[in-house]
Amino acid sequence: MTTPMPATPFADPAPAQRLERAATTLTAHGFTVEILDDAAAARTRIKDLIPEGASVFTGASETLRLSGIDEDINASGRYQAIKPRVLAMDRVTGADDIRRLLASPDVIVGSVAALTETGSLVVASGSGSQLPGYAGGAARAIWIVGAQKVVPDLGTALRRVEDHCLPLESARTQEAHGWPSAINRLLILNAEHHPGRGTVLLLRESIGF
Repeated sequence: MTTPMPATPFADPAPAQRLERAATTLTAHGFTVEILDDAAAARTRIKDLIPEGASVFTGASETLRLSGIDEDINASGRYQAIKPRVLAMDRVTGADDIRRLLASPDVIVGSVAALTETGSLVVASGSGSQLPGYAGGAARAIWIVGAQKVVPDLGTALRRVEDHCLPLESARTQEAHGWPSAINRLLILNAEHHPGRGTVLLLRESIGF
């Protein structure tokens, strides 16, 4: 007879030592990592990290929405915000232009589904619109990551995507658009070879999925 293992509490923030361990490993893998207290601190820090006038694409993210960062970027007039521009374009006649705009902004800002203590970022997507920029198309990438997304390893990260993130995102898309979400594309970033390109703002609080 086997004893069932308790479910991983994917909504609970990781303690300080785990955040430090993840930050150290990510730094060794070429990412720039800053540990901040909360989303408000990240919202302030973003303004220092993105130069005024830069073209910026914000990936779909509850973290960005809840923190106010999405609105700061797309509605402030401080940047060349790509998302409002794309939403105003014809999806058929402007398809090629939309694809290019999303793939190669000056800066892409978003979040991840999981961040491992072994130094990987895991991003799940239904449409894949943010993945080219994250993977290398954008000149710079910034991820804001709540403490609940820190997990021990890649296997646990994939379970978090399937068991925790997907049901929550499906509920959101069902309410907003009338259809469930799906993990159609999965991006795993194990290292950053261009110093200063990838920045992780790792929060001590939980936010987003």
